[in-house]
Amino acid sequence: MVAASDAVGGAALAAARVWLVGGGKMGGALLAGWLGRGLAPAQVTVIDPSPGVVPAGVRTVPDPAALAAEPAPDVLVLAVKPQMMDAVLPAYRRLGGGPTVVLSVAAGRVIAGFEAAFGPGTPVVRSIPNTPAAVHRGMTVACANPHVTPAGRTTCDALLGAVGDIAWVEDEALIDAVTAVSGSGPAYVFLLTECLARAGVQAGLPADLADRLARSTVTGAAALMDQAAEDPATLRANVTSPNGTTAAALDVLMTEDEGEGEGKGKGEGLAALMARAVAAAARRSRDLAG
Repeated sequence: MVAASDAVGGAALAAARVWLVGGGKMGGALLAGWLGRGLAPAQVTVIDPSPGVVPAGVRTVPDPAALAAEPAPDVLVLAVKPQMMDAVLPAYRRLGGGPTVVLSVAAGRVIAGFEAAFGPGTPVVRSIPNTPAAVHRGMTVACANPHVTPAGRTTCDALLGAVGDIAWVEDEALIDAVTAVSGSGPAYVFLLTECLARAGVQAGLPADLADRLARSTVTGAAALMDQAAEDPATLRANVTSPNGTTAAALDVLMTEDEGEGEGKGKGEGLAALMARAVAAAARRSRDLAG
């Protein structure tokens, strides 16, 4: 049985008329998700001078001037790089102050900036997806301004939810931390995989085998964590026998003490290092917002 909320979201998605500004990796991932969830190709217009591969039936235009005489869309999705945003927005100023929801997926661009660009009364949703959206396993967090109606929020929820999980926050200030954890998070996992493979080579494994082991271990552990009822700390404890091999490795990764035991003396453990990394990413997100 389909949940009522899913049915409402599906209906909102199917009825949406969307202009997608930017047909790159994130824009392309979103588009594929929408079409896969039932949005008709004719409902979408991609605006990009050099888009990626666009599915059949989806209209593309190189310049928004080609749409000047057309009715406003239900949602204007801004999927361009943050540094390009200021140059892009003026061409869509006419959509401000009306029912069109401006939905941004750009890091570091705050709601107030879009309100200033589009004018008073413009519905704006700021969202932060991440790259697993490309395989429909993304995580997106969104924040809406007061001008977004319940119907507009439902439509944006359906658009963003087409590529993975979605959560909403009321406090926009949380978006910087969200960016640091889930927006940038896939890169941390990829780095962990790189380091694990490299350590395997240093331990004597052939490079191709070390890479295979690292990839399969990370993806397998992620799948297990996704399906398990236990929290990550419990899952970790479940595979850590007292005085065993895993315990020996975790003793290195989890220590913050210096000068005690093998692998120590290098300063902080993984938890403190990750906290510093997330703080640095959140700080950079705030800096991008100006």
